[in-house]
Amino acid sequence: MGGGVASGGSSATAWRRRLLTMFQSLCVTIPLAGCLLTDKPEPGLDIPQAYDRAPRDPVLAEAAVPPLDWWHAFHSRELTELIEEARASNLDIAVAVARIVQADATARQAGAPLLPSIQANGQAARSQSSKTTKLGNGQPFVDTGFNVGNDLTASLSASYEIDFWGKNRAALRAAEELAVASRYNREVVGLATVASTANAYFQVLAAQDRLKVARENQESATRVLNLIQQRLAAGTASALDTAQQEALVGNVRATIPPLEQSVVQNRTALALLIARPPEHVRVYGGSLRAIRYPRVTPGLPSELITQRPDIREAEANLASANANVENARAQFLPSIKLTGEGGYESAVLKMLFRPESVFFNVAAGLTQPIFDGGTLQGNLDLRKGQQDELINTYRKTVISAFVDVENALDAIRQTAIRERTLHEVVTSSRRAFDISERRLREGTVDLVTVLQTQQTLFQAEDAYVQAQLAHVQAIVSLYQALGGGWLPKPVETTDAR
Repeated sequence: MGGGVASGGSSATAWRRRLLTMFQSLCVTIPLAGCLLTDKPEPGLDIPQAYDRAPRDPVLAEAAVPPLDWWHAFHSRELTELIEEARASNLDIAVAVARIVQADATARQAGAPLLPSIQANGQAARSQSSKTTKLGNGQPFVDTGFNVGNDLTASLSASYEIDFWGKNRAALRAAEELAVASRYNREVVGLATVASTANAYFQVLAAQDRLKVARENQESATRVLNLIQQRLAAGTASALDTAQQEALVGNVRATIPPLEQSVVQNRTALALLIARPPEHVRVYGGSLRAIRYPRVTPGLPSELITQRPDIREAEANLASANANVENARAQFLPSIKLTGEGGYESAVLKMLFRPESVFFNVAAGLTQPIFDGGTLQGNLDLRKGQQDELINTYRKTVISAFVDVENALDAIRQTAIRERTLHEVVTSSRRAFDISERRLREGTVDLVTVLQTQQTLFQAEDAYVQAQLAHVQAIVSLYQALGGGWLPKPVETTDAR
């Protein structure tokens, strides 16, 4: 008897030592796990102090954030209506919104392991044993007994994994960051849709202006052709002069169909942007001369990080990758799971919910991966590779944003200079053509000079319209480069930095 007690005491002491050893190992593992799970790379961005092409006036430099409705600054009611309809009806935006719904659902799924799983179970079974058994000589043995049994069960079962190392919390955070990224992606798509709508509308205006110029030039060239034909009839002009002018009239006439086609194509592009059939869209257009050029200032480069939705999207994606790496590292550590089941079980229905029919079982389990053929290490390497990819994507997105702003600022400056220069060329060419046409009527100018002044005027007017288009599109590109048209949400994803 005494020996049995001593043996039991020794066994209890051994169990206490094992528990103490396990507790000590956990105390050592916890800080090590913290070191493993919180390692995040730094993007290492070099943010410039100012833009090279920005205005040097410090007052203008502070006016950084474009207005939410920046397209109103062009003072075109039709453009405003088209953009508002595109923002409400564009199919790409609708797809981006659907992706937000999917990302939110995925985040809810990722958060489920943080809560216990509870199930209600009910079972009713009726069984009967065989009435015959087969003997060795092949003759059946008839059992006169009648053995029928019932089994009724009603229970609740629950299971819960203790998220001791933050594995499930990291998975939830990764899914939540992807949901945040999907919202920024919707803003990226919305901003691109607005810019595309504005550019397509301005292309309609430019094509209409060029079409008007071509038709006016055709009228002028035809008028000169009539004068030459009159001189030919009078014997003061040659057939060569007439043929040259006829060729010029034909060339001008040949430019009209492509311009009419451009008007139609850009109108149908607008129809696609507002998600309506082209037959139901009426774009009246007008002229680029009626468009007012707003003054856009870039502000400080540091503000671009929060203004551009694509940067915020890349930042959220990087934060999600960081959480995925944390989750992959936590999978190397033990998992602790609690399970339990309780309820009633009886062979008779009326006895099912009596106290003597109660049953329960509770269990706790600890699982430590030892050998998995490299699955966990492969998953960690995959997540780290994705993290490296996204951190470089984040860097490229930021640098690309600075490049976009610099290019847009330079484009605005250069196109403004070109537009002013071509306006002067058009004025001078118009004056030269008017003088040559008047002298042609008087018979005091040679036809070569008239042809040269016509061609110079026609080319200058067409180039001037294209310069106007390039100028206004450069302004749109700067608004887009600055992330104009959306309000930065109070969603902070600083985990990427």
